[in-house]
Amino acid sequence: MGKLDNFFNRRLHSLMGVIPVGFFLLEHLYTNYHATKGAGAFQEQVEWIWNIPFLVVLEIFFIFLPLLYHGIYGLYIAFMAENNVNRFSTQNNIRFLLQRITGVITLIFVTMHVWETRVQVALRGMSIQDMTQHTAEVLSNNLTFAWYIIGILAAVFHFSNGMWSFLISWGITVGPRAQRISSYVWLAVFLLVSYMGISALWAFHDPQFINQLAQR
Repeated sequence: MGKLDNFFNRRLHSLMGVIPVGFFLLEHLYTNYHATKGAGAFQEQVEWIWNIPFLVVLEIFFIFLPLLYHGIYGLYIAFMAENNVNRFSTQNNIRFLLQRITGVITLIFVTMHVWETRVQVALRGMSIQDMTQHTAEVLSNNLTFAWYIIGILAAVFHFSNGMWSFLISWGITVGPRAQRISSYVWLAVFLLVSYMGISALWAFHDPQFINQLAQR
C-alpha cells in the first residue's frame, strides 16, 4: 500500500468513525436510554425511528457500509501498527494501545448485537413489541448482560478517545493546552454516554420493565 493510499485510507477511516459511526452510536444509546422511562417511552422512540422514510437505504449506506469499512480497516491498523508502550510508557502510547484493543472488542460486540437484534428482527418480521420483548430476553441472561456492559464501555471509550485523536490529527487541537482541555471534555463525554448506555441495560434487565411489556 502506497503512502498516498495509506494516508487517504487512514483519513477516511478517521472520518467514518466520527460522522456516520459516531453519530449512530450516540443516537442508538440515546434511543435505548428511553427504556429508563418505561417500555412505552422506549417503544414510542423506536416507532419514530422505524417510520423514517427509506430507513433501510439509510441504514445500509450511512450506517452498515461505513461501519464495515471502519471496522475492517481498523483491524488492519490494530494488527499492523507498531505499539510503543513497552518502549515508551507514555499516556499517548497507552491511549493508542487501548484504542486498538477497544476497537477489536467493539467490532465483535457490534457484530453480535446487530445479529441478535436488527437481523433477527428483519428475519422474523418482528413488531416493535416483539423486538422489545426479544431484547429484554437477551439481556435477562447474566453473562450476556455482563458482555453488553463490556461492549458498551469499549464502544464509548473507542469513540471518545477516537474523537480526542481525531481533533489532533485533523489539526483542530494543536497545542498541549488545547489537547489537555480536549481530554477533559471527552472524558466527560465518556462518563455521560457510558452512564446512558448502562442505565438502559439495567432498565431492560429490570423485572418491572418486563411486566410493563406483558401489560401492553
